[in-house]
Amino acid sequence: MPEGEGDVDVERATSINASVDAAIDTHSNTPTLPLSAARTLHLAAQGLLVPPRRKATPDEVLAAIRRMAQLQIDTIHVVARSPYFVLFSRIGAFEPRWLDALLAAGKLFEYWSHEACFVPIEDYGLLRHRMLDPSGMGWKYAAAWHEQYREEISALLEHIRAQGAVRSADFARAEGEKGSGWWNWKPEKRHLEVLFAIGALMVAERQNFHRVYDVTERVLPHWNDARDLPPREHAERALLLHTCRALGVIRADWAADYYRLPRRPYSGALHALADAGELVPVRVEGWKPDAFVHRDHAPLIADAANGALASTVTTLLSPFDPVVWDRKRAVTLFDFDYAIECYVPAAKRKYGYFVLPILSRGKLVGRADAKAHRAQGIFELKSLHLEPGVRVSGRLVADLRRALQRCADWHGTPELQIGAAPDGLAAALLEA
Repeated sequence: MPEGEGDVDVERATSINASVDAAIDTHSNTPTLPLSAARTLHLAAQGLLVPPRRKATPDEVLAAIRRMAQLQIDTIHVVARSPYFVLFSRIGAFEPRWLDALLAAGKLFEYWSHEACFVPIEDYGLLRHRMLDPSGMGWKYAAAWHEQYREEISALLEHIRAQGAVRSADFARAEGEKGSGWWNWKPEKRHLEVLFAIGALMVAERQNFHRVYDVTERVLPHWNDARDLPPREHAERALLLHTCRALGVIRADWAADYYRLPRRPYSGALHALADAGELVPVRVEGWKPDAFVHRDHAPLIADAANGALASTVTTLLSPFDPVVWDRKRAVTLFDFDYAIECYVPAAKRKYGYFVLPILSRGKLVGRADAKAHRAQGIFELKSLHLEPGVRVSGRLVADLRRALQRCADWHGTPELQIGAAPDGLAAALLEA
């Protein structure tokens, strides 16, 4: 350990403990928070407390992912693909190639954490148990396919080991065969996904957002299961703590979703973490379940409770943003019932194909069905809906106008077009 580093760690631990103690003592053992404070703590943990105050840098991309703990991947690109959009919501305009470069440099890896996600490489060991025993992964690991084509899959692995990285596109389809979604993958793509699920292959990089697969020993040459793999129970405890930190405030019924942990009661585990000083117990007005705040956010509790700290961000969110990906949590925290409708038949959609939640000053105030027409330079809002009870104030209009224009400019589609919207709102938003 470098000289003086241990002293810094001791000072930091002492400071954190003092903040935790102060937060608890000030509120008579267990603080009671208004719901608005729980939202503030959640948005602070997610990096959505204050708008970006300077031009984004490559380092901020990795910092934002570490704050969220993971970044979900989705390929739909009617607007920017979801992982890029989630980052934009937090750090503002940035170069998408910065995310790609972090993966290629080994600062991130891909795996099934919440869903398919980019994850900081330092957390590889926490997900390694899923690779070694994928039996609980459901459809994400095609066990029957693996059993049926075990020889072909092993041969493909040896081919990659000997010849180098591959893409699914490197394998031709049978003559006359067409692909139309994951259910109609060509055999080699299915083989690659099996090898990815069991950890034999990793995604070394992406080329035009297509995965490039290579053997794990080349992508992560310094990893050794015998030496580096933590015990399963330690890994699950660490993932639970990561969840607590990323969510800001947590309840037992939210604990499993973030990393797709085993579905079981988590109240005892959260209380044990509180007893160990990792979490601060709190009460939230209107909630029956116990709630907890990660110790890293303890210094924010008092200011969040008395309203001295609040989110001032107005931005659009991806449908796959952590703020909304758990539908029940979004209802509980924001009274915002959100469902992703791009996978729903058109006739059954309520709001549209790719609907972006609108976050404004600590509340989810509406949703917009958006499409970036890149060739024409137009950012279209096919429809814009405000939530019941949201008042169209001058401040809201100004906030939305700035947020929409920033988003349109980042897409390279600076002309805003707004279709259906509440009376007068479209014209107000499009005023110069």
